[in-house]
Amino acid sequence: MTRDEGEQKHGEQKQGEQQHGVQRRAAPMSDAAFTLLVQGVLDYGIFMLDPQGYIISWNAGAERIKGYRAEDIVGQHFSVFYPPEDQASGKPQWELETAVADGRLEDEGWRVRKDGSRFWANVVITALWNDQGVLQGFGKVTRDMSERRAAQHALSERRRLFDHLVQAQETERRRIAWDVHDDSIQAMVAVGMRLELLADRVPEEYAAELQRLDTSVREAIGRLRSLTFRLHPPGIDRHGLVEGLASHLEDVVGSSWGMAYSLAHELEREPTPETAITIFRIVQEALLNVHKHARANRVDVRVASADGGIVTRVVDDGTGAPVSQDGARDHFGVIEMRERAETAGGWWSMHSRPGTGTTVEFWVPNPLPAEAPAPGPEPKSDEP
Repeated sequence: MTRDEGEQKHGEQKQGEQQHGVQRRAAPMSDAAFTLLVQGVLDYGIFMLDPQGYIISWNAGAERIKGYRAEDIVGQHFSVFYPPEDQASGKPQWELETAVADGRLEDEGWRVRKDGSRFWANVVITALWNDQGVLQGFGKVTRDMSERRAAQHALSERRRLFDHLVQAQETERRRIAWDVHDDSIQAMVAVGMRLELLADRVPEEYAAELQRLDTSVREAIGRLRSLTFRLHPPGIDRHGLVEGLASHLEDVVGSSWGMAYSLAHELEREPTPETAITIFRIVQEALLNVHKHARANRVDVRVASADGGIVTRVVDDGTGAPVSQDGARDHFGVIEMRERAETAGGWWSMHSRPGTGTTVEFWVPNPLPAEAPAPGPEPKSDEP
């Protein structure tokens, strides 16, 4: 058969297969190819144990993670990878027994390299059975999780420092509020009372001036009381976020400013006290900006759980204002809102156009309570 005839026959055969819906499938991977794949994996230590826990295979990833070459480790018991305290407690044997009972075991904990250094590992042990149900050994996959654990610890430390910072700020705000209330406001009230006494004793020509002074003192007292409320609103550290926001909207936005408002909330769970205070403070500053700059008639606040945290929106129907290229007007209130959100590990943005109002939106994480540690092996009895 000539080359042209062969190519023509192959083309006709392929066309016939396509017409009859015949699809070619890739040949199954051979044992040699599969072994080559496993041996070449570098990010995971993949090896096998016999039924007693002795190592019978070793790949390049295991050598990279644990530091042993195959000729140094094959034939040794896998408990060599465990710290002395885990060996003493019988953890390696307990893990094999659990894998036999449950089919597999997954664990995270300290493991030991050849040089004696420790690393944090994720380990999966799978029991391997033949067709007759006889245990042939175990497959063991190990991944070095040290970098992830370090990142988690760094995040936890950042959260701990943030919580301390929020608590310290609130303590200082409370102290200043008490000082202003117990000292400055009381002194101003005393001045007002003296002015009232003087009003009955001075000549008529001074009465108008005393009245203006009295008015100024009363206005100053009102501003100081407003300051103490902003520094430490009653109940902010005793009630939940939604109740705190509802109280603030009613007392300040509705009663004091005379604005219409609404509050919508869809929270899966109550935020931590530090997260609640952070959200409250940012909303408080956003509302103050609406009152000072927006010339709005209405403001709507919404808080909702999203992406492991809480997203909050404060929307007004005011005149709006142009924003700078970084998305925010350059004044202290905006800087404070952004810094609070970003310090908490979140983000903050403001969208505004003339005539369409302004939307302040931010998200902060709402961490879950620390999970209980996974159970370890039962302590062994000294009795026979």
